[in-house]
Amino acid sequence: MFLDPVVGTFELFPIFLKLAERPVLVVGGGVVAAGKIEALRVAGADITVVAPKVSEPIRAMGVRVVEREFEPADLDGQWLVIAAATPEVNRMVAEESEPRCLFVNAVDDPANASAYLGGVLRRDGVAIAISTNGRAPALAGLLREGLDTMLPHDLDEWFRQADELKRMWRSTGVPMEARRPQLLEALMKLYEGRS
Repeated sequence: MFLDPVVGTFELFPIFLKLAERPVLVVGGGVVAAGKIEALRVAGADITVVAPKVSEPIRAMGVRVVEREFEPADLDGQWLVIAAATPEVNRMVAEESEPRCLFVNAVDDPANASAYLGGVLRRDGVAIAISTNGRAPALAGLLREGLDTMLPHDLDEWFRQADELKRMWRSTGVPMEARRPQLLEALMKLYEGRS
């Protein structure tokens, strides 16, 4: 077991969430909140923003906006909460979310967070998320950029091969332990004769 000395919790459990059409609350109406909202929109979340003051870029995003202070009842029915407000408001959001079993991403506020968003690399159907357990978000970004340069530029062809094999495996009952070596062999054949 590893106890993180900064965040004070065990290692984080990496997970990708299906948020399409699910309610997500964003507490805060500034630039930082806008960045999180854009990622939530890509995921198809049903977003509500609560803040006493909401920036024009957020208004232009077409999300539901409630212009007032955060109230605990705002958490009812939510699947996820993004706290992008002051540390005091983030703390209140975290405290009120705990008994409701809601995960909170408190932006740049690890003490009030139960979920951390990592640096995410998306390309051609692949998503790679990098986390530093909330310690160094800028480092996660640099790692994401480095990994981007290492991914093959023909991932669409990799997916085509994987899809073909998957259909064959299902129809012929190929055991799970044999699938990865077969996929690797098929991908290596893509590069035979190339220099």
